[in-house]
Amino acid sequence: MLVRAGNSSASTLPVSLEPLLMTIRDEGYTLGKEICIWGLQLTNPEIARLALFLEQKGHTTCPVTTLEIIDCKMDLWSLGRLGKALQFSSLHFLVLDYCKFGNEELESIFSGLESNRRLQGLSMRYCGLGPQSGPRLGSVISHSGICELRLDGNHLQSSGALALLRPIAEYAETQGKDQPTLALLHAGNPLQPSEVCRGASSTLSQIMKSSETLTAKRTSQKKSGQGGIKKQVKSLAQAGPWIVTLCLADNSIDGTGREGEPLLEFTRTVTSLIKYSTHLREMDLGNNVLGETAAVDILEALRVRKTGKLPPLKVTVTPRISSDTFRSIWKLSKKSNRRRKKKKKVKSSASAQLSSSHQGAQDEAWASVEINGAFDPRV
Repeated sequence: MLVRAGNSSASTLPVSLEPLLMTIRDEGYTLGKEICIWGLQLTNPEIARLALFLEQKGHTTCPVTTLEIIDCKMDLWSLGRLGKALQFSSLHFLVLDYCKFGNEELESIFSGLESNRRLQGLSMRYCGLGPQSGPRLGSVISHSGICELRLDGNHLQSSGALALLRPIAEYAETQGKDQPTLALLHAGNPLQPSEVCRGASSTLSQIMKSSETLTAKRTSQKKSGQGGIKKQVKSLAQAGPWIVTLCLADNSIDGTGREGEPLLEFTRTVTSLIKYSTHLREMDLGNNVLGETAAVDILEALRVRKTGKLPPLKVTVTPRISSDTFRSIWKLSKKSNRRRKKKKKVKSSASAQLSSSHQGAQDEAWASVEINGAFDPRV
């Protein structure tokens, strides 16, 4: 993790990425999974070195799966070189939050993401994305394996968000109508998001942490009895216009834009996605002024989804609607299932006493969780 020093002065040497990458290579370091770079001015040589590192794929001793470049400055050449490296990298998650991009810079990144079936999570929060980025993002999602998309704090507006969601909603509706029994299959044995997308981001706790690679590794170790053997599972995510996690909070999605954004059509697209998508698990539309009519349509779509026995969906909307509608949406959204583990029966009194002590601590922890959980920020 490289972070700009808070008390840096003119006499302080700048933080550089190159020594870290060279050390990883020279020392044969094998434990690193994430590279996090925060608040730095990245030079062309540094990006070139990083690009070569990412392009090594299975040939590198340090198979990094998550790259965070947050609030960093890069010129057009650097972004173009990084975009080319993304086509050949083994990254599962890419975080570019708070990096401001122009149209040319965005095209460099998008061209590297398109047709990438290894990348499963993309976060571009507060990057200055406008309505023109919507169609390009929709194309990227349609031709890549990305299933977690976080775009909070941009300026997509209704038109940009509509262009992004249209291919996803059309795909979900087609799948839902062509396969009416699919929902029942999911209801009987629902797929978890972790089964669709793997990996994690160190700063984005909301991205679910799971790893099929680790699971396969442990399984192989149990079968072979060798705990020190590493097994890497090479798998490609299914490409297509489908999504598991979609965050569009604070994107100026309302009906007050200069060009009169099609909020009505956006609402129809969102409700269609809610009704038919068997992949979708989380949708955040908070801090967008959708209005009461759109909120009622979303509520009705959630009811249809529940009637159709599709997997639960967590939906977040702005509280700037009627309290009844907001409360109904909140109740229909996915709730966390916390289950207490049953105590195993113990024979000896010493074991029983230890179990009782442990259970008391566990009950105290559960009480703390429930109390903290009561303060829901959406309420």
